[in-house]
Amino acid sequence: MQELADVETVHDEGSWLFTVEDPYGSLEEVVLVPCEDGVSAWVNRCTHEAQRFDTGRGVPMRDGQLVCPKHGSLFDACEGDCDNGEAAGTTLPGVAVATNRGTVVLTDDDYTFRHEGGIDDDEGPDSTSHLSL
Repeated sequence: MQELADVETVHDEGSWLFTVEDPYGSLEEVVLVPCEDGVSAWVNRCTHEAQRFDTGRGVPMRDGQLVCPKHGSLFDACEGDCDNGEAAGTTLPGVAVATNRGTVVLTDDDYTFRHEGGIDDDEGPDSTSHLSL
């Protein structure tokens, strides 16, 4: 189990973004969002057109629902279900997490934690120069 964030942090900040690797070596962004029972974890994309919820500024939320920034579809933060807009009738892909003494831990055997933030957040600028100063 990998420790991710404090439940309090997720509730205070409104969401928490991290990157995982799936069994095939592909990277995937996941968001933790506040829920009345603690937190839930969802793959960071709308089920309609794969629009990212968190684009680096946190997940847009309204009344306990994730808001797709492209079409405005609303997903229940605790269940992942959508009943309106372009994504109506779909459910977000979930990632298994649990809480342990106020800390959220990744418990999903299909994913390996890589780092906090988005997929590209740990990459520095590319350089083609071989000069050193």
